[in-house]
Amino acid sequence: MSKVNVLVVDDATFIRDLVKKGLRDHLPGIQIEEAVNGRKAQQLLGRNPIDLILCDWEMPEMSGLELLQWCREQESLKGVPFIMVTSRGDKENVVQAIQAGVSDFIGKPFSNEQLITKVKKALQRAGKLAALMSAAPPKMLSTGAFANDSLAALTGGKTEVVRPAAPTPAAAFAASPAAAPAKAAAPAGRGQGQLRLPGGMMACVVKALSLKEALLVVKRAELLPQVLESAVLDLEQGESSEVARLNGYLHSVSAFEPKPDSEWLQVVFRFVDRDPQKMDYLSRLIARGTAQKHFSPGA
Repeated sequence: MSKVNVLVVDDATFIRDLVKKGLRDHLPGIQIEEAVNGRKAQQLLGRNPIDLILCDWEMPEMSGLELLQWCREQESLKGVPFIMVTSRGDKENVVQAIQAGVSDFIGKPFSNEQLITKVKKALQRAGKLAALMSAAPPKMLSTGAFANDSLAALTGGKTEVVRPAAPTPAAAFAASPAAAPAKAAAPAGRGQGQLRLPGGMMACVVKALSLKEALLVVKRAELLPQVLESAVLDLEQGESSEVARLNGYLHSVSAFEPKPDSEWLQVVFRFVDRDPQKMDYLSRLIARGTAQKHFSPGA
């Protein structure tokens, strides 16, 4: 029986592992290759047959758009479904990708359901889904398993570092917001932004910022941020009001106030981008005093 091969291209290990876990959990039997950027993807595509490409837009050395344009110039890759996995949802970016021949988009952050729906749709159009679904599934992972290769790397081999910093039990986060004081003042911060989660958006206050992470405060609501959940942090870039979209994951979540019914939650957001432009923007943001204090938990 023919195999179905998928290539996952992203410079962030955490994002690649999220995609791989989602595919393996919901589409057992699928074969997955991975590349850290467009250049590495080109090498793999030259050696191995690929049925679907899932690719980030912003990567060092060669962007997702450049890889897409190259693929559409190759006779053997013209018809291969190419899904852009990106936080770039602006009209001009979408038009650019469509003109280059993109098959579909998956917006960051994404849920497993969104990922699998898009992948199944692309494979069905390519005539590959039936073969995949009929393949004998291997032994499935247990429900509680975290099947990515970098969990130990992310936590330094110590799972306790991703627990909420405050001793507040997780159940306290689910308490009704009505239990919070009616006139609680919003925390002061060094800037404001939007935290995009798979389930929706949350306004946030940026308390501190470094090249590795941001310390955020969000108001508790029905949408609760979850540890190790992928997310995108939107920050305005100075006077031009352009938005920088920083990809990452939630490293920890805790109560901002030392009480179980705290109206505010404190979130450590770890960046996974390695894009030089984003790193340069963060450096300038820190240098001009928007976030003068570097936040390094556990240091």
